[in-house]
Amino acid sequence: MKLKVLVTAVSFGRTSTEPAALLENAGCEIIRSSLSRPMNEEELLAAVPQVDAIITGADIITRRVIESARRLRVIAKHGVGVDNIDVQCATERGIVVTNAPGSNADSVADLAFGLMLALARRIPQADRFTRSGEWDRFIGVEVWGKTIGIVGLGRIGKGIAVRARGFNMEVLACDVFHDEPFAIAQGITFVSFEELLGRADFVTLNVPLGPDTRGMVNSRTLRLMKRGAYLINTARGEIVDEAALAEALQNGLIAGAAVDVYVKEPPGESPLFSLPNVIVTPHMGAHTAEAARNAGLVAANCVVDALAERRPAHLVNPQVYSVKRAIPADAGSLTAGHSCPTRRRRCSAVNSR
Repeated sequence: MKLKVLVTAVSFGRTSTEPAALLENAGCEIIRSSLSRPMNEEELLAAVPQVDAIITGADIITRRVIESARRLRVIAKHGVGVDNIDVQCATERGIVVTNAPGSNADSVADLAFGLMLALARRIPQADRFTRSGEWDRFIGVEVWGKTIGIVGLGRIGKGIAVRARGFNMEVLACDVFHDEPFAIAQGITFVSFEELLGRADFVTLNVPLGPDTRGMVNSRTLRLMKRGAYLINTARGEIVDEAALAEALQNGLIAGAAVDVYVKEPPGESPLFSLPNVIVTPHMGAHTAEAARNAGLVAANCVVDALAERRPAHLVNPQVYSVKRAIPADAGSLTAGHSCPTRRRRCSAVNSR
């Protein structure tokens, strides 16, 4: 009996056949969502009762969904952040949760830096203006030699820092964890969040969503930013108070912002959309061919390992192994010793913070 893997991540296997082949070679049956968007709760409730694994993207995997999936043994995030998964409920029910850290770090860092350049030189505005048949000069600012403030010096933040050094930028960073060797090698100065906001010409947000980061950019902290500064958010929408950001942009407290993530996705309407000094993109930070392949391979490997009763890499809830769970009698299994040719292939997803 083949084990069923529900794939809801829109970009899984889009640019490479390797992740799907890895699952199929291991004896899994892939059930793909037919939607070009994340599934909602009702759609998931209808899809999960007979599946053994889920590879999810931005879909909200709620307690109701998890409790409806009686055969479910593993939820693999096709990406990094697991704030869309009720990890506590999964753990209580003995379900393994994994993610794919590092798989999209370069892609998100590229986008963040690209958005910074686009803001500085007003590239989207100039493009629209020229296409309309108009001809004028757009005055921007230089990125070269400016100060960048990186909030969150994890994999993505480090990638941005390396790119910034190529532009001769002064690099400030704030993080609860100080990687001193990396900071020394890259000429990075650790400062407090408040000092970073007051000194940086460009501020990039690269922290995970949690109690300490939810709403950290708000009306108070926006007033601490340097006049004429720019804000780039490619992390999570809930980190920024969108209404406060819109007000700060309208009042000239900061010069501009670029936003790739939103509190609600798709956002529908946002106070940011009508502002001329804002660049908005559709949560595309991880959407490159390389990142999709990397995340797909990591997620597929984690699913195969979990279903074969091996401890998968990138385990989010290690405490799950202390929970006893009865597997339904009709549930199939993979051979614990099984491996397939692509299983241990190296990809750019690295085991570093």
